[in-house]
Amino acid sequence: MTPIWRALQSGRWLTASRIRGYSLILLVLGIVTAVAWVALSDRMVDRNGKPIGTDFSNVYAAGRLTWRGQAQDAYDPVLQHQAEKAVFDDRGVPFFGWHYPPFFFAVAFAVAALPYAWSLLLWLVASMAAYLAAIRAILPRRETLLVASAFPAVLVNIGHGQNGFLTAALLGSALQLIDRRPAIAGVLIGLLAYKPQFGVLIPIALVAGRRWSTIGAAAATVMALIAISIITLGAEVWHAFAASFGFTQTVVLEQGGTGWEKIQSAFAAVRNWGADLGTAYAIQTALAIGLAATLAWLWHGTSAFELKAAALATASLLATPYVLDYDLVVLAVAIAFLVRHGLVSGFRDFEISLLAAAWIVPLLSRSIAAATGIPLGLVVLLALYLSILRRAAIDRKLATSFAIKIAQA
Repeated sequence: MTPIWRALQSGRWLTASRIRGYSLILLVLGIVTAVAWVALSDRMVDRNGKPIGTDFSNVYAAGRLTWRGQAQDAYDPVLQHQAEKAVFDDRGVPFFGWHYPPFFFAVAFAVAALPYAWSLLLWLVASMAAYLAAIRAILPRRETLLVASAFPAVLVNIGHGQNGFLTAALLGSALQLIDRRPAIAGVLIGLLAYKPQFGVLIPIALVAGRRWSTIGAAAATVMALIAISIITLGAEVWHAFAASFGFTQTVVLEQGGTGWEKIQSAFAAVRNWGADLGTAYAIQTALAIGLAATLAWLWHGTSAFELKAAALATASLLATPYVLDYDLVVLAVAIAFLVRHGLVSGFRDFEISLLAAAWIVPLLSRSIAAATGIPLGLVVLLALYLSILRRAAIDRKLATSFAIKIAQA
């Protein structure tokens, strides 16, 4: 066995000083890059002709339409693009589609109350603060904020002005509170419905874990969101949302309009390799079924809650065919729970190195997929999920063996 292999197996190469050093380097590089990108822009449009905060432009434009009483127009690509160009004085910025359920117009309405630059800054600062608070609550250690801030998915999310911080904050906080405040956890899970593709497996885990009060609170929250959106925006906005499904599915997902290298799913990987739609959907469906079955097994059993939480966060990313690299902010939730579990129960072979790979992969996944076709993000997510299942199976076996010895004593 080579020294490198032994180091990867034991994880001893990742010392506390290296964790701080790597985090500081990436954090400083990220800050310098972000400041330079904004400084070199022309009235919030970068050198490539894209808005600073790219995807945030669709939220802001949808908010402007909402202020004018035309929220349903956001689901029309032509009208939405016109609204986006108007934000930047018709300077030919590219189209960024609005694909959110109608209750997310509440966020769009709020952010459009300020000028674009201030709105983007407030959105990123507030949502990042919520993300950091959630991760710090899961893993209350001195170095948590530094490592969570330097997590490369953070920089990717900031560059896109996206909602990865919000998704991670809601899911992480819900999982952290589910034992002590199950109803509040349910409300947070219900709010996650703004990103419905990430909620496919959550009901399965909650039912398997018999978390009935959380399920009830989540369902009530979703119904309340729907009712409020109909009262404030009218039922026609839901018709427009439903009518937009075809464009979203065909152009954004099936044709890879976003870019296959950006999408971290099994569906995108096989499509990038030339597979037809039927094959891609079949592989993604088979993966989702496998995830649902193993997640139900895990949540129904007596495994440590940290493993259940980490598995749910990881599986939620794997189950959907449309998961972007900025969505990997959610991976911080899984990493935090796994580190918490390992610090108490010890780390097994390769677990520390795998956690390090999961931490760094958002920095590399897009460029490697574009250059080689290798879906590194997907590979690491699958490896992490299998590692969680392996750890749960081993822990259960040891617990059963210990119980048998106690009974025989």
